[in-house]
Amino acid sequence: MSIKILPTSAKPEWLRVKAPQRERVGVVKDLLRDLRLNTVCEEASCPNIGECFQAGTATFLIMGPACTRACPYCDIDFDKTPRGLDPSEPDRLAEAVYRLNLSHVVITSVNRDDLEDGGAEQFARCLRAIQSKMPQTTIEVLVPDFCGSIEALQTVISARPQVLNHNIETVPRLYRSVRPQGNYQRSLNLLKVTQDLEPKIYTKSGLMVGLGEREEEVIAVMQDLRGIKCDILTIGQYLQPSPKHLPVDQFIPPSQFDRWRQIGEEMGFLQVVASPLTRSSYHAAEVQNLMSTYPR
Repeated sequence: MSIKILPTSAKPEWLRVKAPQRERVGVVKDLLRDLRLNTVCEEASCPNIGECFQAGTATFLIMGPACTRACPYCDIDFDKTPRGLDPSEPDRLAEAVYRLNLSHVVITSVNRDDLEDGGAEQFARCLRAIQSKMPQTTIEVLVPDFCGSIEALQTVISARPQVLNHNIETVPRLYRSVRPQGNYQRSLNLLKVTQDLEPKIYTKSGLMVGLGEREEEVIAVMQDLRGIKCDILTIGQYLQPSPKHLPVDQFIPPSQFDRWRQIGEEMGFLQVVASPLTRSSYHAAEVQNLMSTYPR
């Protein structure tokens, strides 16, 4: 079955989002500014920022807002200049989680290839700071590939996140144009090693679609992820952040996302979140229900 494509001259109706309540969004933004924290919601121009901020949630972006890789789909700034880490960041992050009274938090980062461990120890410090201040809060980390370093991955795993997420992003055929500094097998291996080292951690990955992939390629990636026992999958529509980024090849209708969700559930994923506006951390707190249903 082929993917039905629509003209990319205008966004379809299903990609329109409701305007958020400015008051609630302002409260979250003010808190972030007060604590000098970044969110991927803002830095990557996420279309769900209003919904998430209105609900009092955010995906925290640690180690600065600039990335050492320049993936052509991503709206985060590029900067290869070596930069130090702020030792106060873990405590400021824990304070934000406390003030927002979050039951579940997502921590991600830019790629920090300028650091020997890729920032793994800073992830661990942030985890420990939140666990100390908010011990009942569950934590998901959305990590870079650490250039394939298993030692760096072990550092993060040892800090005991409930969920470890690493996005596969696209199908292997498109890696050279979409994720030129990434490696498909390296990303798969990171998720596999996580399961091997600590089976109690739920593993998660995400796919962007609308970049020219074929349906059989999407399904093949899903099979690869299930082959390494990945638990959770997100699939969402790629949206071009600006004219300088990769163009959208196709807008995928909601019915196709429903089909992928059904296929993923039949494959054995514990959770599949698939819709045009789905992003990696969209409705991430729902994983708590999954943990209750499939305890480890």
